[in-house]
Amino acid sequence: MCSSVAPRLWFLTDRRIREDYPQQEILRALKAKCCEEELDFRALVMDEVVLTIEDGNLGLRVNGELVTAYPQVVVVRVPTPWVQSDSDITVLRHLEKMGCRLMNRPQAILNCVNKFWTFQELAGHGVPLPDTFSYGKAVFLARDKHHLADLSHLIRHDAPYLFQKYVEESHGKDVRVIVVGGRVVGTMLRCSTDGRMQSNCSLGGVGMMCSLSEQGKQLAVQVSNILGMDVCGIDLLMKDDGSFYVCEANANVGFIAFDKACNLDVAGIIADYAASLLAPGRLTRRMSLLSVVSTASETSEPELGPPASAAVDNMSASSSSVDSDPETTERELLTKLPGALFNMNQLIANEIKLLVE
Repeated sequence: MCSSVAPRLWFLTDRRIREDYPQQEILRALKAKCCEEELDFRALVMDEVVLTIEDGNLGLRVNGELVTAYPQVVVVRVPTPWVQSDSDITVLRHLEKMGCRLMNRPQAILNCVNKFWTFQELAGHGVPLPDTFSYGKAVFLARDKHHLADLSHLIRHDAPYLFQKYVEESHGKDVRVIVVGGRVVGTMLRCSTDGRMQSNCSLGGVGMMCSLSEQGKQLAVQVSNILGMDVCGIDLLMKDDGSFYVCEANANVGFIAFDKACNLDVAGIIADYAASLLAPGRLTRRMSLLSVVSTASETSEPELGPPASAAVDNMSASSSSVDSDPETTERELLTKLPGALFNMNQLIANEIKLLVE
């Protein structure tokens, strides 16, 4: 704690995930940022918070202690597979109704709890989505009606399933885009190494930094804006013509593979953005530099997706202003950055080499 009158920032997570890499890194980055900016910081887990309504007013107790100084900004990391529980959402709604700025907000998190809810929010906004029916949690490929019939024994009648048009050209690969504060902070090509449809790094896929077309970036930002997200991971499926389908949005995006592949400190970027919310209009140097890196990568390397000059239909007005004009000193920093970007041919060659070794 730096000062009782300092702006207050909290980090709120779940006991079940607090030791995982993303939460530990965010905690590290927030502590460092709050010390640097002289902000009042506190880290909590969900089950330490008791909600109160006394004399008709909302209140909080933490470990039995009455809270009198509420946070202006709360960085939230809750496990989306479990966040449907009434208690988690109730805590987040309580904080929001008390005037706290949550990142991400409870409704934004709920928009990403299941894939069909996400698509319900995106439908009607001109976002390219694979044809989708019903809702489900399991992912498997049925190549035709006969194959689906063979797999029907896997489908439990007590749990509805999602049926989605197969995007053959993106089999075993997709693009993970991380967006923070309406800005694309990096992009990673994920490739399956065993021929399976899913390319998740947690399932054995490999991630490699890649550049992305302006159309792809604007699509990711548009999705983030529609869903109301401050921090998210958007997964894009690639089409033969260089355009994309939106596959999924992640409110509690992991970034251990992303940090390694893209040589980034995503947690540091999240901490910078959280601090900027305490001082509206102030953009931190790290966030400004992201715009420079983004612009440089698009002008110096081949892109995933069509040229930036290609028409982008139905993009929101806010999506068109992703990058800001950098300062001269920041441009000079770019000359010192490592040349770690790869073009598409190099990515595929590296993947093949990995598979045969």
